[in-house]
Amino acid sequence: MPSETDLIKLYSDKILKLAAQPIFRERLSKPDASATKRSPLCGSAVTVDIIVESGIITNYGQDVRACALGQASSTILGKAIIGRSFSEIQKVFRELSNMLTENGPTPSKPFEDFYILKPASEYKNRHASILLALEATLDAFNQIQSDH
Repeated sequence: MPSETDLIKLYSDKILKLAAQPIFRERLSKPDASATKRSPLCGSAVTVDIIVESGIITNYGQDVRACALGQASSTILGKAIIGRSFSEIQKVFRELSNMLTENGPTPSKPFEDFYILKPASEYKNRHASILLALEATLDAFNQIQSDH
């Protein structure tokens, strides 16, 4: 079981700074799709709105009600989300999941900043919160694809 000192290290200055950055932290007024994901373990929730043109995200909004790790993750995603396709979001989701659960490598560009969350790999109960924004984005994309 991780100690209190380990938890303090987990919430590093980099993570706390990212958590405080408001990247796309407002809902869109007319999204093409919206999705909400919740973590039953910690109660974190993220709602994502997307606008997609020709299979590419052109606008993004999110309402993040999560711990610092979930907020940091949503900021990292927000910094790189515009111009991304469904397959790119699927890829980063797999890469981030692998980094957290299998000690895999850092996700590829433009999502390499997820490396900051690597210390969370030791805290399984935090993984769901970190993945919420990506899961909600994938769900929103799936809504658009099922409509066509």
